[in-house]
Amino acid sequence: MTINVSLAEANNQFLDLIQRIKAGEEVLVSESGISIARIIPIYHQLPRVPGQDKGKILISPDFNDPLPSDILDGFLSPADPQL
Repeated sequence: MTINVSLAEANNQFLDLIQRIKAGEEVLVSESGISIARIIPIYHQLPRVPGQDKGKILISPDFNDPLPSDILDGFLSPADPQL
């Protein structure tokens, strides 16, 4: 859920807003009716463990082979040279 508050309200209700952010809500702060900031919770991630996905990922044996010419041509001579 997103909470919309003015800059003045955010200043006056800061601690309450922080508690709501910690609970998973997001706060949109505006000044003169224009959004100037979005405050969202930071979710802590578990540390990465090498090999934790072993056996779950399949890499094709031809992964590093050259691209087919029809696909490669699209990279080397795009249809719109203005890009």
